[in-house]
Amino acid sequence: MKGQIEKLAIANRGEVAVRIIRTCQELGIETVLLHSEADRQTLAYRIADETVCVGPASSGESYLNIEANIQGALSCGVDAIHPGFGFLSENGGFAEACEKNRLIFVGPSADTIRLFGDKISAKNLVRKESGPVIPGYQDRDQSEKRLLEEIQKIGFPVMIKAAGGGGGRGLKVVYQMEDAKSAIESAKREAQSAFGSEKVFLEKYLDKSKHIEVQIFGDVSGKVYHLFERECSVQRRHQKIIEEAVSPTLSEELRQKVAKMAVRIAEAAHYRGAGTVEFLFQDGQFYFMEMNTRLQVEHPVTEMVMGVDLVKAQIFTAQGQSLGWTDSPHLHGHAIECRIYAEDVYQGGTPSTGVLGGYRFPHGPGRRLDIGFEAGDEVTSFYDPMIGKVIVWDETRPRAIQKMIRTLQDTIIFGVKTNIPYLIKVLSHVEFVEGTMTTQFVQTYFPQSLKESELSSKQKQLREVLFRQIGSASSGQMREESFSSPWTYSWDGQ
Repeated sequence: MKGQIEKLAIANRGEVAVRIIRTCQELGIETVLLHSEADRQTLAYRIADETVCVGPASSGESYLNIEANIQGALSCGVDAIHPGFGFLSENGGFAEACEKNRLIFVGPSADTIRLFGDKISAKNLVRKESGPVIPGYQDRDQSEKRLLEEIQKIGFPVMIKAAGGGGGRGLKVVYQMEDAKSAIESAKREAQSAFGSEKVFLEKYLDKSKHIEVQIFGDVSGKVYHLFERECSVQRRHQKIIEEAVSPTLSEELRQKVAKMAVRIAEAAHYRGAGTVEFLFQDGQFYFMEMNTRLQVEHPVTEMVMGVDLVKAQIFTAQGQSLGWTDSPHLHGHAIECRIYAEDVYQGGTPSTGVLGGYRFPHGPGRRLDIGFEAGDEVTSFYDPMIGKVIVWDETRPRAIQKMIRTLQDTIIFGVKTNIPYLIKVLSHVEFVEGTMTTQFVQTYFPQSLKESELSSKQKQLREVLFRQIGSASSGQMREESFSSPWTYSWDGQ
């Protein structure tokens, strides 16, 4: 079902909702934000043309409620729904419900989502296309006895992973047989809770691998483009922290090889829209991991090096329009993205909630901030603690690293604590600078909390003055125009 989109609903929140609304504004498309009760005071809420509350703060009763989102969209007479990422973005039932209600789903078909949503069926497709898969067990027999037998056959370390989802949920790594039984039970519980199915599969755990993913895009004619790869090896608890385009590791030969492999997989599924084929790379060999049938959190780094707007391309494709790409766009320069989390990095990364007192971002050439909050908005405990993303571009990777470090140093956020000090430490590490980091990088070098630098008494006094000022202003719903810059104070106490 295709047609001109005049009004589009966003079934999501935060910075991705803002990102989609901005592109719609550029295209002259009206927007409706489908939001929870907890997100009434957010940037996306304020800039959307219309808003519909689809439920309480609990995501299960709002952002994951298919019927509530469909009815909310229908109540405003929208033509289409964009799911963003997370929540219902990879839910085949949601895509199908959109189709049944004559709403355009901005994404691939329900059948395609289901094909790749089941990691076992996805791996079977890759095998048919002679693609490399990690040794493991994906059969239907889910008995504890069979799983324990297969773990012994595969050899340690072994990864137990939920068949119906991703994002690190329902994922356990087993290093010895004594831990296998409890790991299976735990993985199944998490899988059932997160994805509604306790089905798991087993894989050999690659403990020296890089996480390489390829951005693909299928247009209305059936042609699949690749927009090169992203390096996503800097992860904490299986969650990406820093991403970059392109990988500093791959030779041009390997780059073309993995890109062609990703295109072949997407073509076999007759893929339409934006998608990401994820691989693990170890000892010169790629292994298919999964296919994400949605926009990725880290899509901006691809946009920066390729000169494209992936959200705009999604909307054009949903409308049945050509992208106007004669060939894959050309690669230029290097881009890095850092995810900004509201957390206390000196206390093991515990979430930091509260009112965002204010922020300053040092805008400049090759610098981008994707954020879903303004001063006075509340960062709650209901959702993922990511409040935004800082993205930089430069001609070379060393320059991009240098620019990112300086950009983060000059980014100021009050009201909640953030992981900015942590990110600067990671970016400055020799292994990251050399580009040799693997998925074990954070676990190896940053397993504990950061140690907080001791401030002088005068520095502590200055900090307290600033926080009192910001707290007082934010209680009056302060906006940026009323925010007194912290640079009016001497931070070093001189």
